[in-house]
Amino acid sequence: MTMIDDLRGAGIREEAEAGLDPVIELRRAIHREPELGIANPITIGRVGDALADLPLDVHRGEGDITSLWADLKGDTDGPMVLLRADTDALPMTEDTDLEFKSAIDGRAHACGHDAHTAMLVGAARMLAGRRDEIHGTVRFMFQPGEEGMGGAAMMIDEGVLENVDAAYALHITPNCPSGWVAGRAGAIMAAADVFHITVRGAGGHASTPHFTTDPVTIAAHLVTAIQTMVTREIHVFEPAIITVTQLQAGTTTNVIPETATIAGTIRTMAPHTRDQAHLGIERVAHAVAATFDATAEVTIDKGYPVTVNHPGPVELVKNVTEAVLGERKFLELPFPVMGAEDFSYILEKVPGCMSLLGVCPDHIENSLEAPACHSNKMMLHEPAMANGMAVHAATAIAALDELR
Repeated sequence: MTMIDDLRGAGIREEAEAGLDPVIELRRAIHREPELGIANPITIGRVGDALADLPLDVHRGEGDITSLWADLKGDTDGPMVLLRADTDALPMTEDTDLEFKSAIDGRAHACGHDAHTAMLVGAARMLAGRRDEIHGTVRFMFQPGEEGMGGAAMMIDEGVLENVDAAYALHITPNCPSGWVAGRAGAIMAAADVFHITVRGAGGHASTPHFTTDPVTIAAHLVTAIQTMVTREIHVFEPAIITVTQLQAGTTTNVIPETATIAGTIRTMAPHTRDQAHLGIERVAHAVAATFDATAEVTIDKGYPVTVNHPGPVELVKNVTEAVLGERKFLELPFPVMGAEDFSYILEKVPGCMSLLGVCPDHIENSLEAPACHSNKMMLHEPAMANGMAVHAATAIAALDELR
């Protein structure tokens, strides 16, 4: 009998369902009061209160970042496995009719971090009741600042990975059916960078464009040229996405401005493709601007690296999922997701994996039609959080047993 076999009859899924109500209550409280960036004091305060009665050694961050991690020591000394949840929200407005929708305009938990946090609290409670099955230590990591701030890297600097032997995370997705977990070995999420291009021409009256060097027209050409560069120069099986999300220029309708700015995101799956995209944007921007007798200033800010799952931990999560949720409930993703994650920093340091937890709302038949993460209409199937709690708990038990 292996540990995975033992998990099949351990009642973990049923225990998670029995403990779901306070997890839903916590998730809804966090959802109502979303916080941005690396300062999430209300959310972290709620986490601390929910863990207060458990036998945990708690570490709180110092300075600007409101980080928290908590260690649960099992029945023996041994390895350490980290389970991670992120706590911050997005700077956007929620557009749902949920009774617990965001109470703060311009802030919304549209990426499911409220569910991640609540599920990890629930898993901590489950594992605290199973200390005799924990052969080592489980570290619960509650991390702010995932949405572009690199909170994971900050917590690494604080020491969150000290003595950690493996790390695991779940990310909800409404585009996978409830009851399923999805993942893959190798790259699962993209590197994400940000670019800004300022085209500088010569302004003037809108009625006499021949006396000007119109930067708006040049910026429009640039949008098309950048898209063409991607499709013509980057290998189709080494994906890259360059998306222009902003084009800003001018102050009124009868003035051609002196400058126009475009900005957007670069998503890639390999270091050489990343470099190729950066160099291509620089070259195309300067060349197109020069064609119109203008200039271009280009800045590219490197963001999160590729999130790369390690094969062994992925196989472990697959086996755990099928043990606690049912046979064939783990979906092997045929290709990566082009979103980005700062869990990538953790997986650069220790082996582990990030998996996707299906939470498609039950009123939507086809999960591919559900509003996705970062949508203003994103919702999730709250009972599916029991699946996340069960997988978290079983993964920690199985991983520690395997590492002994």
